[in-house]
Amino acid sequence: MSLPAMSVRFWGVRGSIPCPGPDTLRYGGNTACVEVRCGDQALIFDAGTGLRPLGAALIAEGKLADTDIFLSHCHIDHLFGLPFFLPLHAEGYRIRIWAGNLKPKGGVEDAVRKMMSHPLFPVEIDIAKSNVEFQDFRAGESLEPRPGITLCTAPLHHPGGATGYRLEFAGRAVAYITDTEMANGAEPAMLTLAKNADLVIIDSTYSDAELPSHAGWGHSSWQQCVRLADAAGAQNLCLFHHDPDHDDAFMDAIATAAGAARPGTIVAKEGLCINL
Repeated sequence: MSLPAMSVRFWGVRGSIPCPGPDTLRYGGNTACVEVRCGDQALIFDAGTGLRPLGAALIAEGKLADTDIFLSHCHIDHLFGLPFFLPLHAEGYRIRIWAGNLKPKGGVEDAVRKMMSHPLFPVEIDIAKSNVEFQDFRAGESLEPRPGITLCTAPLHHPGGATGYRLEFAGRAVAYITDTEMANGAEPAMLTLAKNADLVIIDSTYSDAELPSHAGWGHSSWQQCVRLADAAGAQNLCLFHHDPDHDDAFMDAIATAAGAARPGTIVAKEGLCINL
């Protein structure tokens, strides 16, 4: 069977903190981690706790020893799966870790070393058996991490900064836009990332009603995401980075309301795979 041009699999869909338990079984409790396959190549977006099961799956598959991890930013919920990523500890693997908002602040290597250091963590990144490379860029640059793959990037409105991505391969386009605020509507750079995309994966932590009590936290509502997708002419919208306080019943209500506002809207769940 021929591979789809692109496939997207969700390994972690929450923001802020993992929330495992009986009330989050269907949507999942791991934090942000999305795997995108471009033909036989794999790119990973964010290294939340969903990175741990993804790493186990990659080791079991045994075919992909060269992996790129693109971080939206280095807040802990998007990074603390990295020490538990099994390919990090396997000889013969090459892992490149990218970030677009840290170049003037010490870089992504410095951020990883701070997290994996005493008294926060028992071992340092130097114990890794894989070949680890750190790649800093400035949000707004275009990247070509692999043959035939283009990544357009843009800065996002989030405390400390964050980076949004548009991945283009084989005539398909996926936008990954998290974490960001849209208090004054979608910024032009965000609309450019999402323009006519086959799939837009976007931070929809709150509803409009919840936004006033979370002003300045750097997240969006699902209603704002619907408006962005409509304005950008995106084909498919996927709501992502769910509030840990939103249990399965709450998420079902969001799915119903978002589907009514924009038919076909997808609400990300752990294990969901979308072929493009």
